[in-house]
Amino acid sequence: MSKDTSSGSPRTLETVSRAFGIVRALKELDGAGVTELADHLDISKSVAYNYLCTLREEKFVVKEDDTYRLSLQFLLVGEYVRNQNTLYRIGKSHLDTLAEETGEFAHLATEQHGLSVNLYKVSGEKAVGTSYQVNKLQRADYLHFSATGKAILAHLPRERVEWIVDRYGLPAKTDETITDPEELFEELETVRERGYALNDQEEIKGLQAIGAPIRNRHGRVLGSVSVSGPVQRMQNPEYHDEIVEQVVNTANIIEVNVNMGETEDDFPTFS
Repeated sequence: MSKDTSSGSPRTLETVSRAFGIVRALKELDGAGVTELADHLDISKSVAYNYLCTLREEKFVVKEDDTYRLSLQFLLVGEYVRNQNTLYRIGKSHLDTLAEETGEFAHLATEQHGLSVNLYKVSGEKAVGTSYQVNKLQRADYLHFSATGKAILAHLPRERVEWIVDRYGLPAKTDETITDPEELFEELETVRERGYALNDQEEIKGLQAIGAPIRNRHGRVLGSVSVSGPVQRMQNPEYHDEIVEQVVNTANIIEVNVNMGETEDDFPTFS
C-alpha cells in the first residue's frame, strides 16, 4: 500500500515507512522483543514479527535470545556515508589538531533536513562531557542552541531558517536557550558580524562553545567547527580570545582545502 495526498506531495510506501519506524524504535528501546515492539508502535505482534524477520533476513537486525537489536550492518553503511562526505574527509585531521592544541572537545557538523548532524568529534586531554558528546554522534539535533548550529544558521538563507523554525520550533534545553524567533534572528546577525557563534550554556549548564562556519567559494555554508569547554575556562578573556582564533583559523583552513578541490558534485543540495 502507498500513501497519497491531494496536496501535491509525493507518494510514499507505507511498508518502507513502517520498516524504518521499526528501525528507529529498536534504537530508542535499545533492543526489544516482539511484544514490547508491537506495544511501542501500536501494531499487532504478527506484523512486528514479520518485519523483524525480514530485517533479520536482510542482515539489518540480529536476535539475542528473545531480543531483537540493530545489527552492525548499520555501522558499515554509516561509515560508507561518512567517508563519502568531503567535509569529513578534509576536516578530520584539522579537528584532531584543534583538539590537541586546545585540549578541549572539537566538533565538525553539517546541516541536513533542517537538523544538525555531527560528522566528527574528538576530545583533547582536558575535555569534559565525553558521554554526552559521544551520544550526540548517534542522533541529529536542533541547530539553534549549539555553536556549530548557530554558525550554520547564520549563513543559511533567511527563508531556509524560517522553514527550520516553523518545522522544528525552538525548544529549550536550558534557561539560556533562545526560544523566540526574533531573538534568534538578532543573534544570527551578531554571529555574522563578529565571525563566530557562541553557545553560552544554551545546551548544557556549565558548558560554553565557540563555532565558526565553513563555506564554499560561492558563500554557501557547508558546515561548521566548534570547541566546547567548561565555563570557568571558556569565560576567561584571554582563553576565550585564543579559542576564538583557533576555531576561526581551523574553519578557514578547512574552507580553503575544500574550495581548492571542490566540484558541484561534492556538495549537492539536500532537502
